[in-house]
Amino acid sequence: MIFLNDDGLTQAVQEAGAVELLLVRHGESEGNVAATEARLAGAEVIDVPARDADVNLSGTGQEQAKALGIALARIAQEFRPDAVVSSPYARARQTAEIAVEAAGWPAEVRTDERLRDRELGILDRLTRLGVEKRYPDEVERRSWLGKLYYRPPGGESWADVALRLRSVLNELNNLGNGHRVMLVCHDAVIMLFRYVLEGMSEQELLDLAADTAILNASITRYVRPSGAGPWTLESFNVADHLAEQGVEVTEHAGDTSVHPR
Repeated sequence: MIFLNDDGLTQAVQEAGAVELLLVRHGESEGNVAATEARLAGAEVIDVPARDADVNLSGTGQEQAKALGIALARIAQEFRPDAVVSSPYARARQTAEIAVEAAGWPAEVRTDERLRDRELGILDRLTRLGVEKRYPDEVERRSWLGKLYYRPPGGESWADVALRLRSVLNELNNLGNGHRVMLVCHDAVIMLFRYVLEGMSEQELLDLAADTAILNASITRYVRPSGAGPWTLESFNVADHLAEQGVEVTEHAGDTSVHPR
């Protein structure tokens, strides 16, 4: 059973001992590029070079990860994250490793499969057109349910991903007060961290998702100086560090048709 406080926040969110969370989206991946090319070409299938877990950063993604690290190097030593945890997917892990090296941090990058991207099941590697052509019943079902609750066969709903993230936050309790944590993950995961950390409603989450694309190698920052109680969103989806260093800013957004019909 999940217990909520008066603010609608779960006990795990309320009591986590960390005082700062940095949420980072991975740099542009070869999969991001392939998906954009497939959409522009009117193709049904995305020609990705590997399974989703093994898709690497693109050249631009590697530059973004390095620029991210240079920006992180500006953080004073006493305020640097003492834990860096990444999705095990190659694009996220590579982003974390490149950034930590460029920042000159001694932190070891750990991985946690609960930070992985949402699994798409039978819709994996298909463009929107491909889904419409091959699985029209799924298009109708998704339209009826909306993005939070729609689960493609063999895949996950956003609600499923949120459940994983509640588990991650619960384990932060074991770190004790005062810790700062950087999590390197995926756009949907960052959206759902906001949903969980801020106690959003379905409507609030989907309104945000419909209007906002999480930028590659962007930083979202939550703070809670006392180490207890609700988190405060300090900054969201910031990628100024890329433009400042002359690195291309990319978004590669997902489908923005997210509300239930």
